[in-house]
Amino acid sequence: SVVASIADRHITSDLAIRTLKKALDSQPPLKSKLILHSDQGSQYTSRAFVEFCESVHVTQSMSKARYPYDNAPMERYFNTLKNEYINLYEFQTEESLYQAVEEFSYVTYNHVRPHSYNGYKTPFEARRA
Repeated sequence: SVVASIADRHITSDLAIRTLKKALDSQPPLKSKLILHSDQGSQYTSRAFVEFCESVHVTQSMSKARYPYDNAPMERYFNTLKNEYINLYEFQTEESLYQAVEEFSYVTYNHVRPHSYNGYKTPFEARRA
């Protein structure tokens, strides 16, 4: 399920830090180590992001270059977001786009849309089971 999503005009280390902070703040305190899996984008390899991860005790794990299968759940999510939502509408403002992404992530994707991987439960239902 999506636990944090922040849309912005550019993909930067600041955006990655704000999103990870939002994710950490939205969840109960961790009882064990957290591993963050990502691709090798510059936002995740930047000094600022690496130092932020270290400061909050998050261990980074990265996909091999040009190998998206390591990060298949996120690749699938973004494919679904684009093909089932973003590409179907025309957004008049950036703010309306950002709001639509949040609504899709936190409402439609997490609470409405069942997933075959979860035995056709929504991500919310699967997390609570």
